[in-house]
Amino acid sequence: MKKAIIFDLDGTLIDTPSGIVETMSATLAHMKRDPVDPDIIRATIGMPLNKAFAKLLDVELSKDATLIQTAILTYQALFKEIVLPKAKTLIFPGVREGLLILQSKGYRLAVATSKVYKSAKSLIEAAELWHFFDLVLGADDVSMPKPDPEMGKLALSRLGVLPENAVMVGDTTHDLLMAKSCGMPAIAVTYGVHDVVQLQSASPQWQVDTFSEVLDCVIVKEAVL
Repeated sequence: MKKAIIFDLDGTLIDTPSGIVETMSATLAHMKRDPVDPDIIRATIGMPLNKAFAKLLDVELSKDATLIQTAILTYQALFKEIVLPKAKTLIFPGVREGLLILQSKGYRLAVATSKVYKSAKSLIEAAELWHFFDLVLGADDVSMPKPDPEMGKLALSRLGVLPENAVMVGDTTHDLLMAKSCGMPAIAVTYGVHDVVQLQSASPQWQVDTFSEVLDCVIVKEAVL
């Protein structure tokens, strides 16, 4: 019986939220836009970039597509300069060791992220984690972003795993609600973007404070049945 663990990326495996805020702020400055409060920027993490920049630029997706695309391309270029060089130092404690243990026990491991695939691949490779994953899905692999279930269902299909034999691990309600819509249990990590109150609003099956506790849920508490 195949068993799988599907991870979010930013704020779950790699501590990129502060770098994302810095890069988005730099993008807005490059575009000569007024600064935005860092907490407001942080709240957009987990959204696809087009929706995040529509909010930060206070424009409409349909009417201002060119401006939003300019922001995205600028952001992606700056992200390579600001975040990718330090990716290995941003891996959360216990992640590398934990992935190695899970892989050795035969779990199929995947990433389902709101980053576009190319950006996700660049970050995972820069962190030297790529070899752990059987599948990586980005926002451009689906038509509907998290919390819509499309990405979760696609991951399960490509991994050949039933929902009850998989678990989603994420730091936002986007991840947890997607899992719920797929009939898949979820582990909420509290060290990422959304706080405990936000995470609990999505009713995850487990809530943990460290990555080592993710392993405890999976191996000891049998989160993946």
